[in-house]
Formats: sequence, structure tokens, C-alpha cells
Amino acid sequence: MKSPISVLMTFMLLISYAHAQSVKLDLERLEPVQASMSIQTIAGKQALRVLKDTLVKKVDEPTFVKLKGVDFHSGIIEVKVLSRLLKDAPEYARGFIGIAFRIDEQNSKYESIYIRPTNGRAQDQVRRNHSIQYYSYPDYKFDVLRKQAPEKYESYADMELNKWITLRIEVKGANAKFFIDGNSQPSLVVNDLKLEPNASGGVALWTEVGTEGFFTDLKILKQD
Repeated sequence: MKSPISVLMTFMLLISYAHAQSVKLDLERLEPVQASMSIQTIAGKQALRVLKDTLVKKVDEPTFVKLKGVDFHSGIIEVKVLSRLLKDAPEYARGFIGIAFRIDEQNSKYESIYIRPTNGRAQDQVRRNHSIQYYSYPDYKFDVLRKQAPEKYESYADMELNKWITLRIEVKGANAKFFIDGNSQPSLVVNDLKLEPNASGGVALWTEVGTEGFFTDLKILKQD
């Protein structure tokens, strides 16, 4: 017998394809990878709660909930996110939350853009400049990119913990633009996604250490 939350979910992942088809997904069509998932009501919305597996000590790892049966190359991914710090979050936790895409079947390669909400209004300008992060797993994590090309793959945007934030990624070939809260101009532009331009794969909802992450109103528009 299926559980009530897996049969009927208010949290709906709406996948809009080029032919304007929409599919409502339940928990049975989501795959947690080095993470746990559940449905909760938060800030007036039914949302998917995602926690990173505490056994995973490295950062910028595949710690996400992956959508089954999605093959994404180019198009648009949009989702509302809200993150809070766990009570036992380490000092360096920032409420890390974001989107992974073009994930291969083994979860061994993917692209990702995420945010650090505590940095958005920090009094340290350097931290503000690190509010948004692009990385590519496994070879180009944040520390590698920050060393190789300082500031090229990070940016600032106003944001806070415990508030709904709309994230939008527009992907085309080797290029990605990242938008916050419906802004007409991107907050981060990446013109050299590290996987090959023809790479395609899954989409996932990603969190990092110390983060209690919530996701709702996910929409995907494929433009291959």
C-alpha cells in the first residue's frame, strides 16, 4: 500500500516540454542520492525537504534529489527554494541550496549552480561577492574554480535565509544564465560550462552541509 504523501502530493513538479505537456510527479518519481527527502509545509507552501547525508564529508558532491526519467540538454529550469541552517550546522554553513543538471546516469558528472543565502546581506563584501556559485562535478568544484579564475564563476545577489527565492537557469550549449526572483537580467553568466556542450542528463534539487533545504514549483522547459 502506498503512503498518502506518495499517492497525492500538493508539492508538484511541473515539467513543461516543447509541446506544452505537463506531468505531476510524486515521491516515487524522485530518487534521493546521498540525501534524504520528505514532504513538509513550510512558509505557506507544500515543499520537498532535502537534507545532505551526514556521511558525505566532501563538499560540492552529488547530494541531491534527482528526477527520474528526465533528460535535459538545453532549456530552462526554474524552482522556488527556501533554506534554513540546521541546529548543528558548522560555522562555515551558508544555507547552500541550488540546482544540478546534465547529470549522467552514474551521478559521476553534472553541472550545478547554487546560492549561499547568508552571504547576500553579510557585512563582509567578499562574502557578498560569493552569494552565487557555479561548479562542475567532479573536476571543477568551487575551490578549484575560485583558484583558477577568481570571481569568474561567482556573483552577488540580494537574498536571505528562510525566505522563498525563485531560481531560474537558462541553458544553451556551453552557456548558462542564472536569474534570481524574476529579474530580467541574470545575476551570473557562465559562457564555458565545463562538460561538453552536447552533454545531457538528469535534473536534481541540491543541498549542502548544514542546510535544511525546501523546493517547490519546479518547472522545466526543454529546448533541444
